[in-house]
Amino acid sequence: MNSASILKHFALGIMLCAEMGFAWGQPRLTVVPFESDPRGSHLVAAEWKGGTGCPTNATTFDGSAFASYTDASCPTADPRDRFTRGLMLAKTGPSSNQASAGARINGVQGIVVSEVGYDLRKPDGTSSARGSHCGQLGPYFHIVASDGSARDIPCFEAVPELAAQVSEASPFWQRLRWFLTPGIVVKEISIVFKDGQDVGPDNFGLAVLDNIDINGTLIG
Repeated sequence: MNSASILKHFALGIMLCAEMGFAWGQPRLTVVPFESDPRGSHLVAAEWKGGTGCPTNATTFDGSAFASYTDASCPTADPRDRFTRGLMLAKTGPSSNQASAGARINGVQGIVVSEVGYDLRKPDGTSSARGSHCGQLGPYFHIVASDGSARDIPCFEAVPELAAQVSEASPFWQRLRWFLTPGIVVKEISIVFKDGQDVGPDNFGLAVLDNIDINGTLIG
C-alpha cells in the first residue's frame, strides 16, 4: 500500500471516529414506566404494550391485500418502534388512593428543554368524555429544573400541534405539544398519572400515550 493510500485510509478512520464520537455524545432518551404503590393496593399499572400506539407506516390486511396505514395525527414517530407500542397508564378506583402510575424520561439531565408532548389516544379533543383520560393529575409532565424548582404541565392544558404539521385531523388520536419559553435546564422529567376512576368527564382512569416528545425527539 503506497503512502497516498495509507493517508486516505487514515483520514477516513479519523472521520469515522469523529462521527461515532459525536453520536456517542448525544443523550439517548428512553421512557421507562414505573408504578408507585407504597401500600400495595395493586390498583395502578404502567406498561409499554405493542399494538396500542399511534400507527405510523403500519401494515394492515383486509383479507385480500396488504396496505400501509398511518394515523393522520402521527405522520412522524420514533423510528425504533417497529411494534406500534403505546404507553398505558392506569389507576383503578378512587383518586384519594396514594398510588400512581407513570414513566421516567432518562437522558434529559442537563439539557435545555423547550418542547414536550405526546400523542394521546383520544377522539374529539382533550375535553371529550371519550377515549383516554386527560385531566389535572393524569397524565401530566413533572419537570424538575436544575435549580430544584418544579413545574407540572397537565394534559387538559394541551393545545394541538399546528395544523400545518399534521396532514388532517384524526378521529382517533391527538398530537399534543407544550412550548416552554424560555427553555428549562432540566434535572429530571417524568409523566405521572394520579387521577382515578372518580374523575370525569370520562371516569375511565386510564390513558394511552405514544411518541413522547422531548425537544422534537420522539420516543415510542
